[in-house]
Amino acid sequence: MTYQNLISEFEAKLESLESCTEDILYRAETGIGYSERWIKILRNEVDENGFNSIQEEIFFFKHIKPQLFSKLIYYVKLFNIESKRPRSSSKFQIKYLNSQINKLQIFFNDNLEFYHYYRRGATTLDEQYFVRGKSDLRSSTDFFHFYVDENFSTCQDGTVATIMAYDMLIVYLQQEIEKLENNTDNQNTNLMKESSKLFWTGNKTELIELIYALQSSGAINSGTADIKEMASLFEQIFNIDLGNYYHTFIEIRARKGSRTKFIDKLEEALTRRFEESDV
Repeated sequence: MTYQNLISEFEAKLESLESCTEDILYRAETGIGYSERWIKILRNEVDENGFNSIQEEIFFFKHIKPQLFSKLIYYVKLFNIESKRPRSSSKFQIKYLNSQINKLQIFFNDNLEFYHYYRRGATTLDEQYFVRGKSDLRSSTDFFHFYVDENFSTCQDGTVATIMAYDMLIVYLQQEIEKLENNTDNQNTNLMKESSKLFWTGNKTELIELIYALQSSGAINSGTADIKEMASLFEQIFNIDLGNYYHTFIEIRARKGSRTKFIDKLEEALTRRFEESDV
């Protein structure tokens, strides 16, 4: 099994989990179990096959392992945050969620030098950061120490995974805050849902990709339309619950290969129709 196939299988499992229930604690707890299982599979692959070059090792610890490791960190933190979330008024919940965002931001501030290195796509220190057996005295040790062993860890792959996980957590928390702030709007949206006879028969990720493409193109309200407003409208039209579309957008953005799979698919389908009509 190639690493990319393993990741695709893992992501399909998580997508199914995210759509099967609204119980966030169940999703988080189950997500932890899935992540642990797939990380063990990934570690076994490394133990058995190793790497053919330094470049291959760097790519694995910079891009492959963090994709799985970040989900474990995400679900562990999500479970801890949601299990302690107050069940009182919206005001207190919003205050709590904002405080959690502030705590996550501290990590970025404490790791600012590496954060900028990673975000700008720098490579000059990759051999120091993403090859096993190296050490970096400047790196923070304040991140999750799951599966830290010398054969399956470098000094910064955990930091990359934590950056990815905290990005996902922040957008999740921001979405939860928006829900609380616009609770009345959401109730009205649910009432309007029943009017449409259309149903989206593709997968949720494809529709979310389309929504972001339309918003980015400027074709709706000259580009000033809000993603939340557009997502709510598409949910009404196509009788679908898109779930955490901010989270899904981060996963689309992190794709290897084409990040516009559905847009590419639409272009191919329309081109084929043109060709068939010309016959």
